Amino acid sequence: MGEHDGHRERLKRRFLDHGLDALPDDQVLELLLFYALPRRDTNPLARKLLQHFGSIAAVLDAPLQELKAVAGIGDSAAALLLLINPLSRRYLLSRSSKGTVLGSTHACGEYLMPYFFGATEELVYLLCMDARCRVLGCRLLQRGNINSASFSLRKAAEIAMSLNASSVILAHNHTSGVALPSQADFETTRRLRDALEPLDILLADHIVVADNDFVSMADSGYLRSL
Repeated sequence: MGEHDGHRERLKRRFLDHGLDALPDDQVLELLLFYALPRRDTNPLARKLLQHFGSIAAVLDAPLQELKAVAGIGDSAAALLLLINPLSRRYLLSRSSKGTVLGSTHACGEYLMPYFFGATEELVYLLCMDARCRVLGCRLLQRGNINSASFSLRKAAEIAMSLNASSVILAHNHTSGVALPSQADFETTRRLRDALEPLDILLADHIVVADNDFVSMADSGYLRSL
């Protein structure tokens, strides 16, 4: 066993015995990169990534071309790094289930936030519920700005009707990191509320998510003022 092999085994054993919190950031990335670059000393590359991007979060949020701009990062290493966020998101979503009762704004926000985990573009979802606030389904309405011409009131109505929803919650994220609704967000909310009203479907809320925070238009009084 070579010097690097011994180091790898010690690092893996430290993780298995004590968990990820026992490792500094460079060793976390080093350990991860072992599985993409099995024959290389990955510590210098891990340090280079942190120096280039500034943090583990920035490394894992970086797009493909920016990752491959770092010397030593090829398709295999980039694919592994790009896998972490969507895999984590899939894990979080798998813990949510149809039939969950959302009896409070906090419960709604906590249910919806995983849908936006690691998102680097704006996503728009429609959460559909029955008369008892049980989840019937949560569907992606579109990718991109909620206030763009591509936002389809008809699609939202069709989704709500197909699930026989009594009420819906519109949700989208702000990639700026600020969860406060914009004036254009208010206008989109009003348009959707007016489109659903003749169908006897209540727009119960519009939740704006940013990072680990969210703002409820219903709780904030914005929905009543529209």
